[in-house]
Amino acid sequence: MSRLQDKYNQEIAPALMSKFGYKSVMQIPKLVKITVNIGLGEAKENSKVIDAATNDLAMITGQKPVLTRARKSVANFKLREGMIIGTKVTLRRDKMYEFMDRLFNIALPRVRDFRGISANGFDGRGNFSFGVKEQLIFPEIDYDKIDKIRGMDINFVTTAKTDEEAKELLKLFGAPFQA
Repeated sequence: MSRLQDKYNQEIAPALMSKFGYKSVMQIPKLVKITVNIGLGEAKENSKVIDAATNDLAMITGQKPVLTRARKSVANFKLREGMIIGTKVTLRRDKMYEFMDRLFNIALPRVRDFRGISANGFDGRGNFSFGVKEQLIFPEIDYDKIDKIRGMDINFVTTAKTDEEAKELLKLFGAPFQA
């Protein structure tokens, strides 16, 4: 069991229970999964981009990424159905907590002029998403070995019913939201 999982059981769950007045332990919001994806629009011209992005994502998350393919053809984007257009990873359990710990405590503070994550990324149903402009903020990435700076989207999926509950959950986990 990871450090953050222990923290959830001993500190976060009781704090959420008292703040929101839940009657049952099963009502307390939990973190279900974290998905990290990189969109590769330039992959249709250069197939080496796919390998580089997949390797970066594997190093950052510690898990092998899955390639995402176009669902339908779009002529304006020169896109055909089935073309590889991105790569993604879904993290659960221990790897999820480990990644979140590294993201909040190591990677995000390394962003230039970092003032916190914007709280506008909630979807109304208790899930939170935000983007990172460059993969260099993660210590696993070697600056000399990257071919191009790529951003990525990070999504937190929770069992919270409202954005307020989800924000409080993530804040207690250590998410650096803007004041």
